[in-house]
Amino acid sequence: MKLHPINTGNFKLDGGAMFGVVPKTLWERTNPADNNNMCSWSMRCLLIEDGDRLMLIDTGIGDKQSEKFFSYYYMFGDDTLQKSIEALGFGLDQITDVILTHLHFDHCGGAIARNKDGNFRPIFKNATFWSNANHWKWATEPNAREKASFLAENINPIQESGQLKFIERTGKFVENSFPDISFLFVDGHTESQMIPHIKYKGKTIVFMADLLPSTGHIPLPYVMGYDTRPLLTLDEKEIFLNKAANENYILFLEHDHLNECCTLKQTEKGVRLDQTFKLSEAF
Repeated sequence: MKLHPINTGNFKLDGGAMFGVVPKTLWERTNPADNNNMCSWSMRCLLIEDGDRLMLIDTGIGDKQSEKFFSYYYMFGDDTLQKSIEALGFGLDQITDVILTHLHFDHCGGAIARNKDGNFRPIFKNATFWSNANHWKWATEPNAREKASFLAENINPIQESGQLKFIERTGKFVENSFPDISFLFVDGHTESQMIPHIKYKGKTIVFMADLLPSTGHIPLPYVMGYDTRPLLTLDEKEIFLNKAANENYILFLEHDHLNECCTLKQTEKGVRLDQTFKLSEAF
């Protein structure tokens, strides 16, 4: 097995929205904001090369939305999903599996392209797309609070393609859905978000998605305003962070603009940041 970080681009989001009830005087120590109170975030995905399978976790935001849509998110940088995959020597048609942690537009939008006729299609024509039934129903029958994050053009073409399959949620943690990949299901951010745990060279690599967007979110109260059930996020974070610190997990950070990976440690104030590094530096 080989793991490859995939940079798909960067965007900006309001710092207050990203840190909820935490005052700016605290969160800006780790995530400085610009004059518009916007902080920089990455959309970092992970490519897993394992035998005859080439598996991609999340796909970034893509480029098919309108100019007006992108004006809200201040996209910057030259990275794209396709460029990053091709830079590793792979083509889009070689991707065998796309694991979508959840269906918010910044996690799944890159999977779908707009044709010249205006219709939409998956860009990975040979891939199976993996979600779960609970989250799929949540996303296709969205509540008013999340409706703007679940875009039909990102979701419906996957099902219409016939390439969609579901990972069965039989409990909080589902083991060995793929060789050496298991999933933690968490419900605070959105219903049945999947957090992949990858066994790699004797370590556990955890793709954090939106359970932990950045190192700045490690203290328990630092919960995004976007989370639908913030008190549940608190409980889920506490359980996970303690386990991650005690078992020396490597956390792969999807949204942290500065840090690709980190480890955690126990302190008198609770779980805190230990080290930050690139995934390639960990082995």
